[in-house]
Amino acid sequence: MEQRVCDDFGPDGFGWIVDEPMTRTSHALASDGKVWLVDALDSAEAIERALELGEPAGVVQLLDRHNRDCAALAARFGVPHAVVPDELPESPFTFVPVMRRKRWRESALWWPERRTLVVADALGTNRFYTAGKAPLGVHVLMRLKPPRALAAFEPERILVGHGEGVYGPEAAGALRDAVAESRRRLPGVLVRLPFAGRS
Repeated sequence: MEQRVCDDFGPDGFGWIVDEPMTRTSHALASDGKVWLVDALDSAEAIERALELGEPAGVVQLLDRHNRDCAALAARFGVPHAVVPDELPESPFTFVPVMRRKRWRESALWWPERRTLVVADALGTNRFYTAGKAPLGVHVLMRLKPPRALAAFEPERILVGHGEGVYGPEAAGALRDAVAESRRRLPGVLVRLPFAGRS
């Protein structure tokens, strides 16, 4: 797999992304000498860089089916593997329930100190989510009932499990717009979906 670094936010962490149509993205989040891996794929270079940010404190899996390499990495470093958590003690993060269904359980991570929102699957930035028409989009299967609880946040940084993040003053507006326009934009997304994997 060809992977590259993305979402570089200095001492707070970074992401790494697979160059493929689904653009699977993983993140390392660092605070107070500790680092947490989120929805992580095992990449030797990325993991080495993450360890430079701090001591491993945990592996967070925000979506039940985002197994990726989370369990293996947690076992390697001897740290907890938190699957769709509601809380994570001794961390700077809080969690928001996004979906609680039998075949889709998902939490979003909110890092209030850094105004950072991390969303595994409900939101994304690649063409499968946006059809190339917006910076951020809702998963096609959630567009009729979008995750409105997320729109209450005012992030300066939105990190997603599929695609590169959204940063800066426009991030909060992009989030509100993605949720508010989710249903209206569904027909356009469906029309363009067969072509989403093309560059």
